[in-house]
This record gives sequence, structure tokens and C-alpha cells, in this order.
Amino acid sequence: MSKHEAIRKAEEYNLDLLCVAPMAKPPVCKIINYGKYRYESQKKAKEAKKNQKVIEVKEIQLTPQIGEHDLLTKVKAATKFLEEGNKIKVGVRFKGRQLSHVEVGEAVMNRFIELTQEFANVDKKPNLDGKWLTAVLSSKVKK
Repeated sequence: MSKHEAIRKAEEYNLDLLCVAPMAKPPVCKIINYGKYRYESQKKAKEAKKNQKVIEVKEIQLTPQIGEHDLLTKVKAATKFLEEGNKIKVGVRFKGRQLSHVEVGEAVMNRFIELTQEFANVDKKPNLDGKWLTAVLSSKVKK
């Protein structure tokens, strides 16, 4: 039907004319109660947002000369984050001349990954970026 005829029909029923597919040939429209339609679409959007799980990225910083007990403490914190379903960004920071011995930091990073491999998958392998050696781990546990 024509545009004017559709508008007249919508006014006759005290409803609104909503264009569903304006680019279609011919355009597709619905005669509906727009207030009710908007309310229901907002309700659906709110429900979808409520069911959504926000994944945070927690950061853990290490040093190349970290002690074994300190490393285990960081691993314990990391496993807690991973059990909550979060991602972890692990960073080893090099200061001064430590940058000339990157292999020491890589060994620390690999040890950390080895200790957390029961709970984590490696999303991004260790990568040297400036003074930082970083890796990203994600949780195997889905919450």
C-alpha cells in the first residue's frame, strides 16, 4: 500500500507506523504501539547485558632476579585471578644493565608459565617490548 494509506490506517487504530526495512524495495513497515516496542527492546537489551560476563585483565609484574618464594606468591595470586575467569598480563621489567641479559628474564617468564599451565592457556607468547617482556595468559576455567 502507499505511504499515505499506511499512515492513515495507523492513525485509524491509534498506533504508530514503524519502518522495519527502509532500504528494501518496496520499504517494509509495521503498524505497532511504538512505546511498547521501545520498552520491550530496552528490556531485552538490559537482560542481555545482565547475562554478560566482563573479563578483566589483571597485571602481574616480575623482575629477572625474583626469588623462588616471591615467584610462588605471584603464581598463587595469578591462579586466584585465573579461577575467577580473568586474563593475566605478565610482565618482566628490566632495569639498566639487566637488558643485556634478557635470557634471565625469559627463564623467569617460562618458569611462571610452567607453574600456571594447569590453570592457564598462553594467549600471547612472551615478547620483548622496550624494557618489558610481556605475555598474556587466559583462564582454562570458564565461569
